Amino acid sequence: MDSSHGIRFAFGTLTVLPVRVTRWDREAGRAGMLWAPLAGLVVGLCAAAAGGLLVLLGSGPLLAAVASTAVPAVLTRALHLDGLADTADGLGSGKPAEDALRIMKQSDIGPFGVVTVLLVLLAQVAALSELYAGGWARGACAAALAAVAARLALTVACRTGVPAARPDGLGAAVAGAVPVRGAVGTAALVALVAAGAAAVPGGAPAALHAVLALATALAVAELLLRRCVRRFGGVTGDVFGALAETAATVALVVSALG
Repeated sequence: MDSSHGIRFAFGTLTVLPVRVTRWDREAGRAGMLWAPLAGLVVGLCAAAAGGLLVLLGSGPLLAAVASTAVPAVLTRALHLDGLADTADGLGSGKPAEDALRIMKQSDIGPFGVVTVLLVLLAQVAALSELYAGGWARGACAAALAAVAARLALTVACRTGVPAARPDGLGAAVAGAVPVRGAVGTAALVALVAAGAAAVPGGAPAALHAVLALATALAVAELLLRRCVRRFGGVTGDVFGALAETAATVALVVSALG
């Protein structure tokens, strides 16, 4: 299949950028999820530019951190945050899978969702603030890495063997669509590129730190994925949003440590 269909699918479903999805089928979904980290890179570069520019203009690290946190939310219409909130409500409800899925589909947000989103955003801003305090380049690089990690987590979550919890929606379109070899290859390629990019300003220690942040983000997202599959019987669009926000947060926290 022409790669342009996969790129359009990735940007059309994972961002608000004016990209028209030309195909909505299993093959396009597979290609789109393999290209998901590219969409993350574009979002991450926008977030990095916003935060880095503010620091260069003389703002404090906290304001830059807020800007870098806000940009991904704006470029996704906060869909990933909404998915995080809905997933938290579903997991916290303690109800059977069918009832939990119904709770997740409701338009309102419950207490579990509110608290989870609040804590995640606070963690992202706090981590970015520390990173920007160490220089605009450190914060900007971490913001870009976090956005890529978020979308790479979706690539891995769409691997063969992961079922959809519902017969419709984005989850059903892409669940199990990505071959395991493709997911592993994409993850390895992203890790290699991240290490190379981090090594330019920071050398080998920075490269290793970037790979560690990426690997930890994927590991924690995998734990959440397995919990959701056991709890809901599969994945949904909301679960994908939760995985993305989880991976991004973990990547930022690990980047801020060390």
